[in-house]
Amino acid sequence: MKFKQFEPKRIEVVDTTDPELTEINRKKAAAIKGRIAQFFHPITKHFSNKIEFIMDEIGEMPEMENLPKGNTKDFTSKIGYALSLGLKEKEIFFFGLMQWIFVLLAYILWLQMLSWIPQPVWDGIQECIDSGQDNCTVLADIPLGMWGWFCILVAAFPIGIFSSAMGTTHFLHKQNKKSTTIKCLQAALSNAWATWSFHFVDGWITVKQIISRLPSEPDHETPIQRQARLAAQARREVMYYAWKLGSAGVLPSMVLGNNLITSGKNSIKFVKAKFADILKLRAAYSSICWIVGIAAYIGGVIVIFLMGDGAYTNSGNLEVVKIYQYMIIPLAWATMIVMIFLRPIYILTICNLYSDYIESIDEEPVLPDNPSIGIKAFFVFLFICLLMLLVILFRDQIGLTDILSATEIGRTYQGQSF
Repeated sequence: MKFKQFEPKRIEVVDTTDPELTEINRKKAAAIKGRIAQFFHPITKHFSNKIEFIMDEIGEMPEMENLPKGNTKDFTSKIGYALSLGLKEKEIFFFGLMQWIFVLLAYILWLQMLSWIPQPVWDGIQECIDSGQDNCTVLADIPLGMWGWFCILVAAFPIGIFSSAMGTTHFLHKQNKKSTTIKCLQAALSNAWATWSFHFVDGWITVKQIISRLPSEPDHETPIQRQARLAAQARREVMYYAWKLGSAGVLPSMVLGNNLITSGKNSIKFVKAKFADILKLRAAYSSICWIVGIAAYIGGVIVIFLMGDGAYTNSGNLEVVKIYQYMIIPLAWATMIVMIFLRPIYILTICNLYSDYIESIDEEPVLPDNPSIGIKAFFVFLFICLLMLLVILFRDQIGLTDILSATEIGRTYQGQSF
């Protein structure tokens, strides 16, 4: 198939110092987002956050005011149980390996659209940023954001299935039943819609939080604006932690066949009953993931350094696409540590705590066994994959190439270009 040649176009960037033009630009962006949201509503309605009440209820708990720092001993002390179960039921690490593979595939899929943006566009964007203008990437942000949304959605299906299968292994072990890969996957597929929806919502929240943590110091920021930005960031951190803490019981509840909303309610009861244990585990797990994340960031800096002149274009600007392609090296190592080793320990420990909790309230854990329920979800997953493939193949015809190849940054002020 023949793709369109790169043709430079002009971006009209609104000067955000003009309130009237800023408001016009905001309304236009809102209208575009509204039309896009309406078009994809048949798909997105299945993946909205129906358990947002977790974040609100846990976030209002008095215990959230003074959270202790994570102690790695609270996590590493659980390695014995997880490793012994992993050595006995080797499919656990297979499930972790498959999750790692799909995370990398999602990143590679996202890189596809990034690679469609020609280097002259990145050069123009850098010039725009260097000149102190705003909204320099506005035309690429919407399609890249939507593409990222679908990448997370596609990755969430297998990650959800394999996470549930991992939890199933624990419950089978507790019931002294033989655990096999097929048996675990059958139980996981029996609640595929709920696990897919939850892992998408959790993945989307996590990615947005990671992006918000990246170093950023906006130009022309007043002290009041900076204070407000830092306060908003602190609030986001609290709500993010409330989500991660409050949703700790969602996965084990879904493993036992409960739907998403019921699992959310069960999770709140579970967290309140086992708050101290869950808090220690989550804090320790988060602190270790922070260390892995910082190591990956340092690894990224080292990769760019080792790239030498290869990281720059002839004009002296960063070669963005190539850098992101090389970033897969530290990303692969970091996600391997998390998905194959740390995450299984966390999931198995949470499931173990959940087993103790339901035993204390005299509930009998019953694993679902109707994998035919997951067939419809699997076909929807294949349809979304096909939709993304069509976007890749027909990006010229749908005008995506034109949008992503816009360059020669212009600046609009009161209707005039300079």
